[in-house]
Amino acid sequence: MAAMTAREFNQYTGRAKTLAHEEPVFITERGTVKYVLLNIEEYEALTQPTRTLFESLAMDERDYFEYEFPRLEGDFREVDFS
Repeated sequence: MAAMTAREFNQYTGRAKTLAHEEPVFITERGTVKYVLLNIEEYEALTQPTRTLFESLAMDERDYFEYEFPRLEGDFREVDFS
């Protein structure tokens, strides 16, 4: 977890961006965290709408695929359910 003061952030924005690429950077003012600098991937992960369990388990069109099962060869007999 990286941290820098607001003054350091103003002087070294390039360093802050480099650090934010790896981990969140907490920016403090008078000893209190006021801001957090994140890379875009982390930000998007946090702002994605939450999905319900049903939505998470549901398959969409891209999840379907075609598969042809191989034909079984052999001497099979019918099952008698009587």
